[in-house]
Amino acid sequence: MTNQAPWDNSSRLCSMEPTAGCSPTVPEPELYRSIQSVLPKETDHQQSPDCLNKGMLRWTLHKKVQNNPANSLSLVWVLIKELEKAERWDCRKYIIPLLHTLMYAIIQTTYIPDELYKRVYDFCKRLLTYPHPYCTVGLSYTRQIKTERFIPGLMYQRMVIAEQRLRNEHYPFQEKVFVLADPEVFTGSLAQVLLGDIEASASASGGFLSPLDHMRSVVQHSIQSALGAEQCHGKKLAQALKDMGHNVETYFQEVLATLEQSVEEGGRGDGRTLRSRLQQLYSEIVTDTDEEPLSRGPLYDCHLPNPEMSFHLWTEDLDIWRELAKWFRSSSSMLEQFSLGPEQEDFELGESPIDPMPSDKTRFSVMSNDSGIERDLPPTADPSLMSPLDSASMTTQWEQCKSEQESSRLSRRGGIKMKPSIKDSMVLMQDTLEDHASLGGGSGSGGRGGRRGMTLQRRAGSSAMQNPFPKQQRHFTARIVAMGDDRVLGRLAKAYYFFRKREVRRLFLTMKVNLQFYYIPVCRAPSPASPVRESFHQSRENSCSLGSYLSMVDPWYNCNIKSLGYMIPKLAEMQQTNPGSTKDPFVSDVISYYVRTGQQPVYFTIYFVKITFTSMTKDPVEEVFLTHMELEFPEFKQISASIREKQKQKSSGEVCGAVVSMNYKKVTLSGRDIDKGISVRTSGVQISAIPSNEAEDLNCLTLTLNESPTKTKNNTVESKIRTTNIKIRSLESRSFTVILDRDCRRTYRDVQSIEVSPCLDPGYCVQKTMRSKFNLGEDKDSGLSKYMSKGLPLPINTFAGIIN
Repeated sequence: MTNQAPWDNSSRLCSMEPTAGCSPTVPEPELYRSIQSVLPKETDHQQSPDCLNKGMLRWTLHKKVQNNPANSLSLVWVLIKELEKAERWDCRKYIIPLLHTLMYAIIQTTYIPDELYKRVYDFCKRLLTYPHPYCTVGLSYTRQIKTERFIPGLMYQRMVIAEQRLRNEHYPFQEKVFVLADPEVFTGSLAQVLLGDIEASASASGGFLSPLDHMRSVVQHSIQSALGAEQCHGKKLAQALKDMGHNVETYFQEVLATLEQSVEEGGRGDGRTLRSRLQQLYSEIVTDTDEEPLSRGPLYDCHLPNPEMSFHLWTEDLDIWRELAKWFRSSSSMLEQFSLGPEQEDFELGESPIDPMPSDKTRFSVMSNDSGIERDLPPTADPSLMSPLDSASMTTQWEQCKSEQESSRLSRRGGIKMKPSIKDSMVLMQDTLEDHASLGGGSGSGGRGGRRGMTLQRRAGSSAMQNPFPKQQRHFTARIVAMGDDRVLGRLAKAYYFFRKREVRRLFLTMKVNLQFYYIPVCRAPSPASPVRESFHQSRENSCSLGSYLSMVDPWYNCNIKSLGYMIPKLAEMQQTNPGSTKDPFVSDVISYYVRTGQQPVYFTIYFVKITFTSMTKDPVEEVFLTHMELEFPEFKQISASIREKQKQKSSGEVCGAVVSMNYKKVTLSGRDIDKGISVRTSGVQISAIPSNEAEDLNCLTLTLNESPTKTKNNTVESKIRTTNIKIRSLESRSFTVILDRDCRRTYRDVQSIEVSPCLDPGYCVQKTMRSKFNLGEDKDSGLSKYMSKGLPLPINTFAGIIN
């Protein structure tokens, strides 16, 4: 067998442990072979057919065990034995894939014996002695298994309640998945396939699932998880809940209150009180239909529905800020105790983080003769005493006055910012401390020749183990899934930056909604009209560079998520070939698995760029980018690749291009950055923030000239310049064009110079501004500032973070 782990030996397979009276439909050897086929192997390449099929094989594995509780329990037994073997053989690359698959199976398994819970808990606890990221993932699952062991069914219950937004009085958490697809990639059939798949996931074989259906599933799963097949007849319980109608909500609230009360008690005792109460509820439910309610029988499967999803083509008209605010308002209005405060009742949803604030818009100064004192007004000025005719004449006079003022307006540029309150400032500071406290202090560079206050290693993983500022739980979680190439990530970074900037000025969602970002790389299909040009274009640049990087550092991401990007066009072709066939939702199932188990973020620095134009009447533009920035001179854009290749062999004086000056801070692994300045002739510059291979995995910018490096008497131009801060200016009359994140919609022409630096977190800027009022002339970070991260990274969730 080609896909075998080092310990693979079919003769050593043990017989399956007892399965609570249920014989599995899927044999254990078949489950074992299925698990072996989905594990990542060292021989796998990112785009090999074998690797691309692993995501489909993992989905098929969970489908095999979905409709039979005994199959799920068999899978849990096989997975824990495989994890223990991987531990003995020290095959760590299998641990995280097997562990995620195990936990996902545990959530869906109807009943698990205590001995099996103990084996899983002991294994997760042993992972705490492993290096990062194994200890981080192990800590998270250790806590979940410890609670689940004493309160069976809690994970399933909480997941369904939050994802389906079930109205209740005990568990206020709510979640929603926002799928944002780039319209430049998802054109025609691709968008229709994705939308149809997500719509199909909201319904089951019997049709659309109502909140009452989800409540029945929660009651069924919770009672079966606690009582098991020895004390519960699953089929009779399911029929009784179905015949109950709307009365099932009462038992749903009772079951929820019982489990949440056990959580508040901290799982003290042996769980007898919990089981006794659930046994009593079970008796009440089935007593009317059965004289012996506690008769043993087979357990009934409780399907885990996909979370609530909304699909959006990210056009120019779509405003993420507005979508989040509308969802938050509708969700918070469902629960009285989480209604909006009076200070937020007047919040307008029409405002967007990318739209200018009132302080940013052009304002007009108008001379007024009004003293502002009410007693100075003439008697006819009281609106309440006016007749309709007087009101109409007043309106006419106002219009005339307004037209006169229009001609006498004094225009001035916006310079006044809305001052955040002390409360809002502290909230933003706390949020920044929670996110980045354990990741080290400032992320900016030190002084000239000084040591940098950061490392060049990219940050990854949850910081729960060492964060002195634990993150507060927020009742609402928005899981934003971006689908497309680097362009959609650039737009996401820009929206996130302006969202944070907006929150500084007027706090609304920061401490109420937890934002989680996910990314599914999907490349645009090659154009059949020009295959040669398309192949040359793809060889020159990787349009999904960030997705390729995540696939490189996280093998399980490569198997499940990167492969999904290649499967979507195939699904569209299948849909066109056979449009009438009904298929199980595949894309939405993979997205559900991703957002539920992908909880380890990888942080990508957002870079700020100030663009200055050649025209003196045109104001500079402030922009951000995430993955790539390209500078090109239009005069030299038409030069063919063959001519450029010939020019590489010429002397530096014959290189075609314009002369630019570059002042940058060269970063080194030692942290002793060096300020450098050079002048060079070039036809264009490529600046990349994402490394192309593991050897160059540094959290900085890599600048490459279109021409080969040249050497003069005064300086030597390196082939690759690594920096975090750089200024580029054209020294000739020629202007250049700037393209951000390979997005033609974010192209700036007639540019004279650019300045690039890591984007500062608005939360840090607030703290810095507050301190500057009391410490004039002191620029050194102190107090809370030294625990805060200066930079604003974009966290993209993966399954493991970065596996070295």
